[in-house]
Amino acid sequence: MSEVKVNKVSPRSGTGLQLGDSGDTLTIPSGATLDIASGATLTNNGTTTGFASIAWQSSIVTAATFTAVAGRGYWIDTSSNACTVTFPASASVGDQIILTDYARNWGTNAVTINQNGLNFQGHTSPNPVYDTDGESVDMVFSGATKGWIPNSDGAVVFETVQSYSANYLVVAGGAGGGRGNAGGGGAGGYLTNVGGASIALTPGVVYTVTVGNGGTGRSGSDNQGGAGQNSVLSGTGITTVTAIGGGGGGANGTSSGAGADGGSGGGANYNANGGSGTAPQGNDGGDGPGNGPAYGGGGGGGAAATGANGSGSGGGAGGDGNANTITGSSVSYAAGGGGSVDSSGTLGPGGTGGGGTGGNNSTNATAGTVNTGSGGGGSHQANSGAGGSGIVILSVADADYSGTTTGSPTVTTGVSGQTVIKFTGSGSYTA
Repeated sequence: MSEVKVNKVSPRSGTGLQLGDSGDTLTIPSGATLDIASGATLTNNGTTTGFASIAWQSSIVTAATFTAVAGRGYWIDTSSNACTVTFPASASVGDQIILTDYARNWGTNAVTINQNGLNFQGHTSPNPVYDTDGESVDMVFSGATKGWIPNSDGAVVFETVQSYSANYLVVAGGAGGGRGNAGGGGAGGYLTNVGGASIALTPGVVYTVTVGNGGTGRSGSDNQGGAGQNSVLSGTGITTVTAIGGGGGGANGTSSGAGADGGSGGGANYNANGGSGTAPQGNDGGDGPGNGPAYGGGGGGGAAATGANGSGSGGGAGGDGNANTITGSSVSYAAGGGGSVDSSGTLGPGGTGGGGTGGNNSTNATAGTVNTGSGGGGSHQANSGAGGSGIVILSVADADYSGTTTGSPTVTTGVSGQTVIKFTGSGSYTA
């Protein structure tokens, strides 16, 4: 075989250069390197054989952890244990890794991909988990924005389900005011994360909402006001939020006239102590003056303030509620009901945010405003006021809102980019 030794071969004319003739075989010997310089183009107008974009590894992976290399295919056997595969910390567009279930056991012991700082389907977390028997996962790196994308896999759902942020306001039902030299009803417990850390909702999870009813008012005979009912927000992945119902206003002949404990405590009758609130949900009810039945009862506690004590000149004011901007406007919730007074004297005003006004011998007390969780006013010989029902409000970004609810909440979109889901009765939201 003849041999020609030169450092460069160039065309005699023009820019085209042909190597050999039709039917010839051009051989690059073992150990040689064909170096295609940066900027050059290698064009295939025929067929190619023997080129493998993926180098399949002959060793079966059985370890609990291992690090994958781009351009390789791996058989992963999870018969004995689950496996976490760490992907490269850096990658180039077109890099490819294939993982295949060697023994059809991924459904028992799953394969988790450690993204190693790079995106997977556009997200840095959570790490994708493949847990279907017989899966083969073909990953291609698309660039920094979306990162690794499954070119094919056996899953039928998005492998990196992303949670999203939400704010909440949960207010329990307010209590009814008592009847008989009585105190005002305590507000329902008030809990919110507005202005604090958001909670994370997971797509597909159903979050259940319970809205507590207000406590009953009293008529016909002396009695402590009815307690408000709890409001609850619950679901997988979040800590259950339970706002406690308000404590009923104290009255003659019942529990020595003391206000009942609750989210906020009920106000006392003329001769006892107010009920205790539950920190941080509410405050105590006001005390009675202890100077005789002609004196006023204490105001029910509110979310922002303790109920005022009754006095010789009138019933105690209900404690104010807390203002909240979850709906896009500042609205106050969970105010205490005002205390009663005898035929003379000033009726105890309800707290700011919906608390009912106290009554006397002939003037009925008013109820707490519905869906504010406010307490009803206490009364002397007229009827006392019922507590207002509670409320649960969720706020999520417009782009995250799923549109799936039960219980017919009021839904308002476009509130500074947020969708507000207002439950005035029990129901659910599926994220």
